[in-house]
Amino acid sequence: MTGRRVLFLGIFVSIFLTYAIWVGGSIPASITKFPDQGLNWYYWKLPNPTFWSRATAWGMYFVHQFSIWGCILWAQRSQLKYTSALHPINYLMLAINGAFIALHFLQTYIWYDALAQDTSIWASQGAVVLLLVFVLILETPRRGLFFGNSVPFHQQFLQIIKLYHGYFFSFAAIYTFWYHPMEATWGHLIGFLYMFLLLLQSSLIFNRTHVSRWWTFTLEITALLHSVVVSWMLGQTKWPTFLFGFLGILVLTQLHGLPLGIWTKRTIYGAFLMSVLAVYGLTERGLGRIYEVTYIPLIEFGLVGAIYLIFLLILWTISCFPVKV
Repeated sequence: MTGRRVLFLGIFVSIFLTYAIWVGGSIPASITKFPDQGLNWYYWKLPNPTFWSRATAWGMYFVHQFSIWGCILWAQRSQLKYTSALHPINYLMLAINGAFIALHFLQTYIWYDALAQDTSIWASQGAVVLLLVFVLILETPRRGLFFGNSVPFHQQFLQIIKLYHGYFFSFAAIYTFWYHPMEATWGHLIGFLYMFLLLLQSSLIFNRTHVSRWWTFTLEITALLHSVVVSWMLGQTKWPTFLFGFLGILVLTQLHGLPLGIWTKRTIYGAFLMSVLAVYGLTERGLGRIYEVTYIPLIEFGLVGAIYLIFLLILWTISCFPVKV
């Protein structure tokens, strides 16, 4: 089968699996939880976790994680080439991810609890943010960072990111996947749909579909939908921060990796500016809070700079204190 056919089939299956979580949502929803305790609190976890609720969540996560890492390592050592048809390793990774999706269904409905019981809510969110940041770095040779302009990153830096990004991306996706029980709230449903798509993407390594610019753009922009829906669902007023923050990255960076004409881009620029002015100028938020739209871009681009500075510092340290063999 071709990667393109598997991609469309995988998207359909991901939507179906999300629908299945919604259909079975009354089971996890019936679990008694502690009252919500604020921003740092994750509501969807057991008040009294058991040995088996922890053992199944952590055990399945570790087996899932190391299985996919092993597949990535095997694929790299085999020096596979990008093709339109699937490699055997793609079928294996699809099977592994499919099996653990099914196991997570069962684990939620029998034991409910997930990794959220023992880890911070910021760890899951941070992993996904770093994934998006690494994508920005990974794509700079093709689309730059600001309005298509190239970035003079050290070539060794880009080579390291390219070589090891699959391990971190799979960690971010699989850890976040096992962090949450399969609840049927809108935030969980969109979040799990996103995780299914990321697992599908990881299963298509060394396939041309894996680097399709429209497909990778879709994966990036889905983060916008998830963040806005979660903010809205929780009754927060910060949804414009997420909406225009991620749209700002779209305008500054992501748009320039797509085969779009200059007038199409200018139309999108204009629509973005008009939308920002409408929300902040014509509502109770006021233009005095328009600075909120810079939060997400500053965080992501700031992390790009911080990661690159850490690399330069390590490189400088090695050059100053060479290891003698």
